[in-house]
Amino acid sequence: MTSTKRADSARPVQAGRRSRRYRRHIGAAVLGSAVFVLFWLSRSTWSPDMRFWKAAGDAGFVLLWTAVVLGPLAALWKPARKFLPWRRQLGIWFAIAASLHAVLILNGWARWSVSRFFGYEFIPQLEREARWEPGFGLANLLGLSALAVGLMLAATSSDRAIRALRAPAWKFLHTGAYFVFYVGSLHTLYFLFIHFTLSFHKQPPPPDWFRFWFLGMVATAAVLHVAAFTTTVLRSRTSATA
Repeated sequence: MTSTKRADSARPVQAGRRSRRYRRHIGAAVLGSAVFVLFWLSRSTWSPDMRFWKAAGDAGFVLLWTAVVLGPLAALWKPARKFLPWRRQLGIWFAIAASLHAVLILNGWARWSVSRFFGYEFIPQLEREARWEPGFGLANLLGLSALAVGLMLAATSSDRAIRALRAPAWKFLHTGAYFVFYVGSLHTLYFLFIHFTLSFHKQPPPPDWFRFWFLGMVATAAVLHVAAFTTTVLRSRTSATA
């Protein structure tokens, strides 16, 4: 009888948790869609395919940035702690947007060719494939590495995964979000500041308006992480002294 009462009392709690998770999923999806539309509308002169995959990639970056800054922000400012549960849904929707970005590039730009993905093209004068875009392959490899880890984190973003892995191992695994953010930022940095610049074989398009906003966001995340780490160290020393 007691166990039955406990089960009955637990059901409303579980239903409330599911409801909150669904609302956070809807909120993260709406945020990602709104950012996607913003980037899409702001690049009306770009080719449709490039306009689409860039909007998907940038929307994913904004979602990931939001998830990554919530942790250090909560360590520095207590009211931000109530937003920490959002990190899970933001990370999942980042993985969805980043996967769409990758598939569009593989299909539209690389044409499912490994050599093209790493910056090699067939050069008629040489009668063979040769490296055409210095840095292109490395940048894509960084992006692919960040996506692989991001998908692993998204796949384990559930209470079931926490129970299976145990909390300490799960928390250690999910520190990989910082790897995804900073390695993904290096990938983005190349395409915003290096790839589309003047070279001997192509005329570059106008600079992307988002590039300095991107630098500001990455710098903000880095400053917050350093500040949160410093604050945590100082608090630990104070507690130890007391």
